[in-house]
Amino acid sequence: MTSTTDETVGSADALGYEQARDELIEVVRRLETGGTTLEESLALWERGEELAKICRRWLDGARARLDAALAGPESGDAVGDEDEDEA
Repeated sequence: MTSTTDETVGSADALGYEQARDELIEVVRRLETGGTTLEESLALWERGEELAKICRRWLDGARARLDAALAGPESGDAVGDEDEDEA
């Protein structure tokens, strides 16, 4: 029974940020447009929540990489020393 859910989650984790974002936009559009049954709306909402989590993980990872890159030069100070010597 859970294999279908596990497969869905596994395939969802394989989505890139842009793919997940684009699918989320489509899900939101369909929900806002209406015309779906309650069951379809609930399924869309659940998929949207899943896609939003995927996007959040990608964005959190990107933020961590940026933070690490920005923190990197401070520990080396080699770049800062070169700038002072040239001035």
